[in-house]
Amino acid sequence: MHTRIEEFAAHCARYRTPSHFRAGRQIVTTAVPFIALSAAMYFSLHVGYWLTLLLAIPLAGCALRFFVIQHDCGHGSFFASKRANDITGRIVSLLTITPYAYWRRLHALHHTSSANLDRRGFGDITTLTTDEYRALTPLRRLAYRIYRHPAFLLVIGGPVHFLLLQRLPLTLRRPAWEMWSSVMAHNLGIAVFYGTLLFLLGWLNFVVMVIPVLVAAAAMGVWLFYVQHQFENTSWDTRETWDRKRGALTGSSYYVLPSVLGWFTGNIGLHHIHHLCSHIPNYRLQECLDAMPELKTINRLTIVESLKTASLALWDPRSRKLVSFQGI
Repeated sequence: MHTRIEEFAAHCARYRTPSHFRAGRQIVTTAVPFIALSAAMYFSLHVGYWLTLLLAIPLAGCALRFFVIQHDCGHGSFFASKRANDITGRIVSLLTITPYAYWRRLHALHHTSSANLDRRGFGDITTLTTDEYRALTPLRRLAYRIYRHPAFLLVIGGPVHFLLLQRLPLTLRRPAWEMWSSVMAHNLGIAVFYGTLLFLLGWLNFVVMVIPVLVAAAAMGVWLFYVQHQFENTSWDTRETWDRKRGALTGSSYYVLPSVLGWFTGNIGLHHIHHLCSHIPNYRLQECLDAMPELKTINRLTIVESLKTASLALWDPRSRKLVSFQGI
């Protein structure tokens, strides 16, 4: 298995080189529909609010695509130039409500600790082992059950995380001044950007247009975060047996999506490849997958199969599977 993983890693490394042309094209093909849908939402208010809400869904999808662009900029993979990555990432962060430098640091920690049971807590849905859950008090068990419920994660957890929790860099222990300054500058930018929108649109139009898009985009983002690592045959190991490359490949899913959803998500569903080589730009992930069909057989997860993962909540180290509460 180790030899095969090294072969997969060597294959993926060939697709690390970014393209300024393809990156620029992706920005244009994201910005144009985003602006067009935003205008359509505004004018739809004169037709019926049902249409406004309907348009909020693809607009939230465009916001999600912008998030993947910011994500790639944080990895230094979207452009060849670090300066271009950082400028683009900071501009896009106003739309994604996600502070660029702070999230980049957290996400880097996620990649260096993914599938490591002793280093949980960075950029993933909190997951307890069956033994840890049994050791909880009844009240804390109830809190964990509520937290892991899909309705809570999507409807409450996502918006709270993106809109409120990211306003302070408290996920990091003793965050450095760079993290505080990044988050505070981002908060100021958000206040100016969305304050201007509120002034131009009026508070009522702002609420009925912007809030549904932010909430829908947050829910979409949380679902993607969830299915990337929360599936039955995922992989977790203790520090003694954990291996970064093995954990990257076996602990991340290949989320098979229709092409239109692949477009909105920037193919981030090819997450096993992304974790194995995080410097591949999102616009080269499909190319990398197609060149080695064997990668299509690893942790393959369809939309229907992904819905079944919503009941999974605990890692069982004995069966080495993610199980539901009913499974203990």
